[in-house]
Amino acid sequence: MQMKRSDFYFDLPESLIAQTPVEPRDHSRLLVMDRQTGKIEHKHFYDIEDLLEPGDLLVVNNSRVLPARLFGQKEGTGSNIEFLLLEQKEKDIWETLVKPGRRAKTGAKFSFGGGVLQAEVLDVVEGGNRIVRFSYQGNFFDVLDQIGQMPLPPYIKQKLENKERYQTVYSKDPGSAAAPTAGLHFTPELMERLREKGVGIASVTLHVGLGTFRPVKEDDITKHLMHSEHYLLPEETAEAIRRTKANGKRVIAVGTTSCRTLESVGTFYGQIQAAEGYTDIFIYPGYPFQVIDGLITNFHLPESTLIMLVSAFAGYENTMHAYQEAVREQYRFFSFGDAMFITSRTPDRK
Repeated sequence: MQMKRSDFYFDLPESLIAQTPVEPRDHSRLLVMDRQTGKIEHKHFYDIEDLLEPGDLLVVNNSRVLPARLFGQKEGTGSNIEFLLLEQKEKDIWETLVKPGRRAKTGAKFSFGGGVLQAEVLDVVEGGNRIVRFSYQGNFFDVLDQIGQMPLPPYIKQKLENKERYQTVYSKDPGSAAAPTAGLHFTPELMERLREKGVGIASVTLHVGLGTFRPVKEDDITKHLMHSEHYLLPEETAEAIRRTKANGKRVIAVGTTSCRTLESVGTFYGQIQAAEGYTDIFIYPGYPFQVIDGLITNFHLPESTLIMLVSAFAGYENTMHAYQEAVREQYRFFSFGDAMFITSRTPDRK
């Protein structure tokens, strides 16, 4: 069955778009859905402890969000400029989104944070992004922490008081332009209780690009081109997945980014193994899952590639019904919103 973008539309009251995170992190709500029966239960995120079994494996994305939004001035004129870091190309050379772009021609120079960071535009690439060389004293990421702001999604209007609330507690490797938000619900204490129960926790790295928010414009979703993102699946994680599968337990992806990493490797190599590269995998209904048995994820934008991924895993009818139920029960949506746990008690045999 060919699916259209409009098949993934749902009506969402603006009041349900979460503007601030819940405190503590694990007190967000959790909609639990059995992907085989479609049965729904309403719980809180801390209940995940009772829903996971010894031997199950959580795979988290340990990418850390860069405070990638920089506000500065053009040298010579003093006119204001905004840079958004997208991807590191070389040590001090980055691809950036610049507003207003007309002020950032090749050779233009800019200053940020009263001069602690300088930038020169080296090139304008396809799509209008700028290739920029930065200069500074000390460590680049320390400078960013000092003067950069979190690149919150456009639907979050409130200022974030604590930058760490847009990071997972296990974030480690800087490089994302947006948070892998399914992981925002975990606390160190919850993770420790899960380990004590015998639940495994393994990491992958996928640096989330702003393409995550790129809308699907084609009505025929198969014509949508996905952005490419860098991933790393280490050997210890590959081994943990193989062991979990061999023991008949579940591999549960925490977030669509972890899911895309695992499925990219499983699809490309035909097995789970250590791998590093770029993926532009687009998962939509009809996709044959290779690796995951469960998915923890937030509630996503209508007609987005992310709700299409969820529909591929949970089933289209199940997913759209769950979203209608979430709206009716006034769950909080998007990055700072509530979560879903989609699985079944019996792992898929692959």
